[in-house]
Parts: sequence; structure tokens; C-alpha cells
Amino acid sequence: MRILIATGIYPPDVGGPAYYAQALYNVLSSEHTVVVRSYKLEKKLPIGVRHLWYFFRVACAMPRVDAVLALDTFSSGVPAVAAAKLFGKKSIVRVGGDFLWESYIERTKESIVLAQFYEQTRAYSFKERCIYRMTGWLFRACGAVVMSTKWQSEIMCEAYDIPRGKVHVIENVYSERRDGKKASRKNFLWAGRRITLKNTDRLEEAFARAKKEDASLELALSDAIAHEELLKKIAECYAVIIPSLSEVSPNIILEAIMYNKPFIVTRSCGLYDRLQDIGLFVNPLEVADIKEKILYLADAARYAAQREKIRNFAFVHTYKDIAQELVHLIERL
Repeated sequence: MRILIATGIYPPDVGGPAYYAQALYNVLSSEHTVVVRSYKLEKKLPIGVRHLWYFFRVACAMPRVDAVLALDTFSSGVPAVAAAKLFGKKSIVRVGGDFLWESYIERTKESIVLAQFYEQTRAYSFKERCIYRMTGWLFRACGAVVMSTKWQSEIMCEAYDIPRGKVHVIENVYSERRDGKKASRKNFLWAGRRITLKNTDRLEEAFARAKKEDASLELALSDAIAHEELLKKIAECYAVIIPSLSEVSPNIILEAIMYNKPFIVTRSCGLYDRLQDIGLFVNPLEVADIKEKILYLADAARYAAQREKIRNFAFVHTYKDIAQELVHLIERL
């Protein structure tokens, strides 16, 4: 099969979506002909113009592919699916996050969790209205929609009136275990983009409060670092903490599990059903709750108990599994 992977970012770009795209390419290309189209010049172009330019780049490859796999909605998904539709090719859109919610939160600085975002009418900007309308078109135009959690699929189906039969849940990667180093100090690791939805202001406030009760606590904030460097930090840290307003299936939490590291993550998260027995979940709007979970994990006995729970967590879902599920889905379209 000949597959085009459409993605906004790809290594050497940093970020979970870039690494996901590269990992899929590596697995799929062992059995199929795969080409990747990621943003290049588009990164410097204004909205609309960059979509048109990307559309032409993808369209040029259409005669040589059987299907398009778009790894986001607005940036690459809309132009890639438009090209696939024009040339009569199969198309799948994998929805990683929610670009409309992210854009709205960043503009307004409001603290709204994803599950509540679509429950009332919002005063969208012109850009956000475009995102909403084009995302709705995308879901109608593509052959299938893939999401990594049932939680996310329920939110998006309701918000965009997507037929349930068109949506397929293919979980994120849960890798085989690696050896993590025993932490020499109580350093909690946060990593990601410094944007509003990541909730770092509340995290830092909660940590400052917790440190008054346990002076040995340390908070390490890392952003825009290479993947290998991030994995090294995870392997060496005491625990990972991600109290974002919402997360769908954060890669850093799954990588913490890979290294048998305890973690604290937002309760507004698509991973809750899968990980509720092995992780600590917090109300992202409550500084007191975040502080309480930090101090809970700082206790040696409780920390050891959390590590044991993670060691006993046996679920594995590799990129090979994900690639096979995607190929089977394409074949059924």
C-alpha cells in the first residue's frame, strides 16, 4: 500500500506529534511505500496561504499514493483531506488534541477544561470560527476519524455531530519497559510548551506551598528539548507531573510509565480510565489538590507503593500495533 502521512511537524521539530509521525513512518515503511509531507515553508506563511501551499504540495503526491493519513485537524488535515477528496483517495484523520479549544484558551486565558468547552456558546474570534467550520467540514469529508481515547471521541462526536460509526479509537503507544535510574533527590519533572492550557502558574504555586512543608522538593520545568534528552530526564527524575487544564493522552505520562516513574496528571484526561489504578490525578483548577498530591508522592512509603503499581501494569501497545490497526482501517474504507 502507498500511504502519505500529512503532519504539521516532523523531526527535527520537537514535540509529541513529531515523534509520533516519525515512529509511524519507521514502522509503516518496513512493509509499505510511505511518504511524509510536513510543514516547511508553510511555517513562515500566514494562515490560509500556508494551507493553500500545503494543499498543492500534498496534491502533487496524490497520483502516487492510495491513502492519506493526516495527523492533525486544521494545519495539515484540512488541506490533505481536500487533496485526497479531489483525487478520489482514501483518507483518515487522527485527532491528537483540540486545536479550537487550545486556540481559545491561549487567546482568552480562561481556565476551561476540554469536557466543558462545548457546553455553551463561546465568543469565538474570526480565526476560531474558521477553525470550527473547517474542522466540521474535515470530519464530514474524511473517510474515518481516529482518536486515542474514548473520552475524547465522546467530546468531539457531540461537539461536531460526527456519526459514531465513523470514529475509531486507536490508543496511544504504551512501550515495553526500560530501566529508569533510582532518583537521588525528589525532583518532579514537567515538560511541554509554556502555554496557558499547561497550567504552569498553578503548578508553580502548588509547588511553592508544598516546599514549605518539605524543603527537599524540587521542580524541573523543561520546554522545547529534544526527545532523547527528555527521555533521559524522565529516566533520572523522581516523578513526572502534568497538571494541565486538560490532556488527551499525554506522551510524557506514557513515557514515565515506560521508565516505572510515578506520575501526577490532570483528572481532565483521556487516560483516566486506563490508568486510574496506577496514577495520581488532580483537579487542575485546585492548587490545594495539586499541592496535596505532590506531598503524598513525596512520602517514601507512598512513593514506593506507586512505583510497585506501575511495575505491575502490564498493558503494552506498540507503534507496530498502531500501524497495523491503521492499515486495517484503511483497507476497510
